[in-house]
Amino acid sequence: MRTRTIDLGEGMAVAVDEAGAGQRPLLLVHGFTGARTDFADHLSALADAGWWAVAPDLRGHGESVKPAGEEAYSLDHFAADAWALVDALGWDRLVLLGHSMGGMVAQVAAVRRPAALDGLVLMDTTHGPLDLDAELAALGAQIVRDGGMAAVKEALDAMGDEGPLTTPAHLRLLAERPGYREDGARKFLECAPAMYAAMLSQLLAQDHRLDALAVLDLPTLVIVGEQDTPFLAPSEDIAAAMPAAELVVVPEAGHAPQFEHPEAWRAAVLGFLERL
Repeated sequence: MRTRTIDLGEGMAVAVDEAGAGQRPLLLVHGFTGARTDFADHLSALADAGWWAVAPDLRGHGESVKPAGEEAYSLDHFAADAWALVDALGWDRLVLLGHSMGGMVAQVAAVRRPAALDGLVLMDTTHGPLDLDAELAALGAQIVRDGGMAAVKEALDAMGDEGPLTTPAHLRLLAERPGYREDGARKFLECAPAMYAAMLSQLLAQDHRLDALAVLDLPTLVIVGEQDTPFLAPSEDIAAAMPAAELVVVPEAGHAPQFEHPEAWRAAVLGFLERL
């Protein structure tokens, strides 16, 4: 595996981890406040299976460019960056995988250029607005505007290990994987405050995409952790709506099955890729 920075033009530069260069293209897109390292445990295995696996930091995340204004962040911006990266890599066709917010980005990208996709993997994601407290989201946006990501982290830390994405699988991982909590904190603090503020509101107000997804006759794997309650029903809806979709529920996993049950997640993804 190697890390490099790729210039997308117009001041956009993204950091990527990749393995298997020259093989069949696979782009892996992380979620909100995540990073390219969310897939680092699996890139070598994907390369061994014949894939050129590329995982970028989205704009506003990790080591990629961080525009200062909130207007520079949206699902549309992220999807445009994904296609710009595909073009910069010289790929004509690819398989696209998106996790959580990255799954929403993948949906927007797939609707834009479905003919360029051999397959789609939508992981622990939804097809429309998130069911979150709008007042709490607005408060989070104001905190980050006033005090940056460190102030938001302090507020979240005060709440403890509670929240809609806190599952037994997540708590087990915190206890069993050294450095997992610290790595999550690092990724969070590396995010651009403008990105955090912009996406908090946009994820609650995004368009419904189920009708647009229903016309995509594209091999699709919808994968979700069995404990990821907020995303189970949306995942079932997506799998039922898309004509060539299959649903895999990963046991003993929550919102991050690639970490929480890596063997089952990898088996599901590799099995799908092998069938394409």
